[in-house]
Amino acid sequence: MTGGRLGRMVSGRYNRTRSRGLPRDRVRIGSVPALQSRKFRLLASGQFVSNVGDGLYAVALPWYVLSHHGGALLLGAVLAAYGIPRTCLIVVGGHLADRFGSWTVMMGADIGRLALAGGLALLAATHHPDLLALAPIAFGLGAGEGLFLPASFAIMPNLVAEDQLQSGNAMLSAGTQLAGFAGPALGGVVVATIGSAAGFGLDGLTFAVSALTLWRLGTTAAARIAASGAVGSAEPAHGEPARPPVSFRAFLRSEPVVLLLMAINVAANLGSAGTSEVALPLFAREHLHAGAGGYGLLISVFGVGALAGSVVATRMSRLRRPAVVAGLIFLLQTPLVICLAIAPSLAVAAVMVALWGGLNMSANITTQTAFQRWAPPALIGRLSGLLLVTSYGMFPISVALAGFVAHRFGPGAFFALSGVTMAITLVWALSKQAFREFGTRPARLPAVPARVPAGQAS
Repeated sequence: MTGGRLGRMVSGRYNRTRSRGLPRDRVRIGSVPALQSRKFRLLASGQFVSNVGDGLYAVALPWYVLSHHGGALLLGAVLAAYGIPRTCLIVVGGHLADRFGSWTVMMGADIGRLALAGGLALLAATHHPDLLALAPIAFGLGAGEGLFLPASFAIMPNLVAEDQLQSGNAMLSAGTQLAGFAGPALGGVVVATIGSAAGFGLDGLTFAVSALTLWRLGTTAAARIAASGAVGSAEPAHGEPARPPVSFRAFLRSEPVVLLLMAINVAANLGSAGTSEVALPLFAREHLHAGAGGYGLLISVFGVGALAGSVVATRMSRLRRPAVVAGLIFLLQTPLVICLAIAPSLAVAAVMVALWGGLNMSANITTQTAFQRWAPPALIGRLSGLLLVTSYGMFPISVALAGFVAHRFGPGAFFALSGVTMAITLVWALSKQAFREFGTRPARLPAVPARVPAGQAS
């Protein structure tokens, strides 16, 4: 989850005097409501720095392996050692976030990754790349990311007011896009001038910054409880019996919208990775004759469009039917994907990809906000994990399918397959009342039979 206009928002005037009726950690900053929360500012700043570190790692790792003649096979094995535990542990991270609190899981993941990144920097400075040494570190870093992701989704409703969620998610997404530009650029300079070990070391420092901001988030007991969102933290009102915990499976059976969201995730991610990683570079090379530079331009303008979409999304917080709006925005992007294959020039393709990026990001943010408003606090971590694993888990299937389709029929065929699949899924979802009402109210918890105390049964 960041150009000139956003910069002015972030650097707006900071009112140090406490306003009447305004909590101490909420100050008037710019025009983005979420920035009124000190807790959110801490989270956003830490995650921006951490995402810059991800860009450093993305440059340093392949350069370290390939520059020491490690080869593509070793690089692929190390990337697999990172990606597999990341996907597999997303669901576990969601469960832990509900059980122990998002703050605790995020802090633990950052501290663990700080130690691993430091070890990787030491390894790069003293040894040539070796699978037996690199694979365990990559496995640990991927596991930490998998645990961290659902907790980072689940923590947001505990940091900002409900009417600030949309702008908060938009700001985080904008920061991620900015970091996506800055991190690899910085990584290229650092690795080229100092070496991969320095890149890994700086990546470790970004985890330290993230952990520090999380620590500041939880320096007082009250703030820690609010930031963690731990299950069972809320007590029943005086004289009311405690509500029995709701079974996660019972909730899934009672809320059909969860399956609709999973279906949309699968349909969207079945095409997204294959489009960007396989079909798009093939299209740039063979149809536009633009080479690597043309492909790089298309990836960059998608990011620019996504950044613009994030800024637009900060103004979309008062939607009566957020799922309907998001679904229609997603539908608008499908013709762009389908028709990309007939773009007559690189310039036209770049405009289409930029529009695609903007629509995609604004719809994603709107859906994410609707989810956070809807999800029960006691289950939000597991629900986040369930939806995230349907996103990340589709990556290998998507790229494999894209490779087959593009090889047999050309990249345009995969663009069409991706767009049509997404359009059919969205029309089906929009026809369901459960989806249209998603995000308009909190989820209804299923009735749980009260336990009759022993000796009182009739």
